[in-house]
Amino acid sequence: MDSQGPTINKGVVLSIAILSSFLTPFTSSSINIALPSIGNKLSLDAISLNWVATAYLLAAAALLVPFGRLADIYGRKRIFQIGIVIDAIASILCAFSPSGGWLIFFRALEGVGGSMIFGTAIALLTSVFPAQERGRALGFIGAATYVGLAVGPLVGGFVTQHSGWQGIFFINALIGIIIAIICFSRLRGEWAGARGEKFDSIGSIFFSLAMVILIYAFSLLPALWSLGLILLGLVGFVAFIRWEMKQKFPVLRVEFFNRNRVFAMSNLAALLNYCATTGVGFLLSLYLQYINGFDPGRAGLILITQPIVMVICAPIAGNLSDKIEPRIIASIGMAFTTAGLVMMIFLGSATSLVLVFASLAVQGIGFGFFVPPNTNAVMSSVERKFYGVASGTLGTMRLMVIFPQISTFLPDLMIPFR
Repeated sequence: MDSQGPTINKGVVLSIAILSSFLTPFTSSSINIALPSIGNKLSLDAISLNWVATAYLLAAAALLVPFGRLADIYGRKRIFQIGIVIDAIASILCAFSPSGGWLIFFRALEGVGGSMIFGTAIALLTSVFPAQERGRALGFIGAATYVGLAVGPLVGGFVTQHSGWQGIFFINALIGIIIAIICFSRLRGEWAGARGEKFDSIGSIFFSLAMVILIYAFSLLPALWSLGLILLGLVGFVAFIRWEMKQKFPVLRVEFFNRNRVFAMSNLAALLNYCATTGVGFLLSLYLQYINGFDPGRAGLILITQPIVMVICAPIAGNLSDKIEPRIIASIGMAFTTAGLVMMIFLGSATSLVLVFASLAVQGIGFGFFVPPNTNAVMSSVERKFYGVASGTLGTMRLMVIFPQISTFLPDLMIPFR
């Protein structure tokens, strides 16, 4: 059973969720700015540098749903605590990496911790806040995410210029330690809606392997042999679905997608939104530094336009989703996002920065009005015992599209480092 815990849990959980929601986008966006410096320092070619950027994301995407299920069974707080400790330790190891290979390995380890955080932070918050307050709380989480996106390029560029890329990982570790202290000292009670149910380890292995194969295969397109890997990944998912349909306690209930229309359509909307927008910040970082010749600090200042607008819009949208049908608010957000992407079609080597700022601002409005209501719809569409799985599934929709986009474009766009 879920523990309701003392009243203070609301504020403590919200604080933990806000900090952890800030942590991951901050790290990812700051590292994007630091990629050229990392490549120069560790003598990495474009493909190796690609893996530095995405090893974290691949590990996290493959393990999100299994760890979400583990959190539902053994306790969301427990899995979150383990994840934040792993993330902090891995960040320190990244800073001391003696070579590119070790850095990639430690980034993957960091991704394991990140998957435990992703799969539980939103689930914890949803467990504590009632439905009539949930959208507002999720709005603050969305704002924290976008603050991380805004501060990441700025701090990442400054730290990279003045003290080296290792400083980014030290900052990440420090934030993780702060979250761990709050979580271990202040958070009372436990939330495990599926306590006592059996964990489907075989199904989890099927899911993780199929996810890794499929995401990696898409990153290799248009190479012909990638089609074979795509087929293998799809076969793996078919095997996973067939196995899950026979289990009393599956890691992911198939009926969520064929009987729960809100859950299925909201996740699909999230997938399409992230497919269309995930590479924007990454590619603009390269565009500003290599095409326009800006240094990392100035590029970071430009890129914060979008997340600043998101920070303003996300709490408003989250609050509105408690009063108005979330799909209406999310649809408005998707329309703005589309308009911002259309504006970016006209970017070129001689494009005025005014268009860059305008397109980022419009996309910021779109993201701010889409994510909190959509998350509210997903989490409110399932029983309490499935909050971890729902959170993990929604997180997977985001992460599974990041790796292919970055992997596909990075080798073609990175100027040789040596």
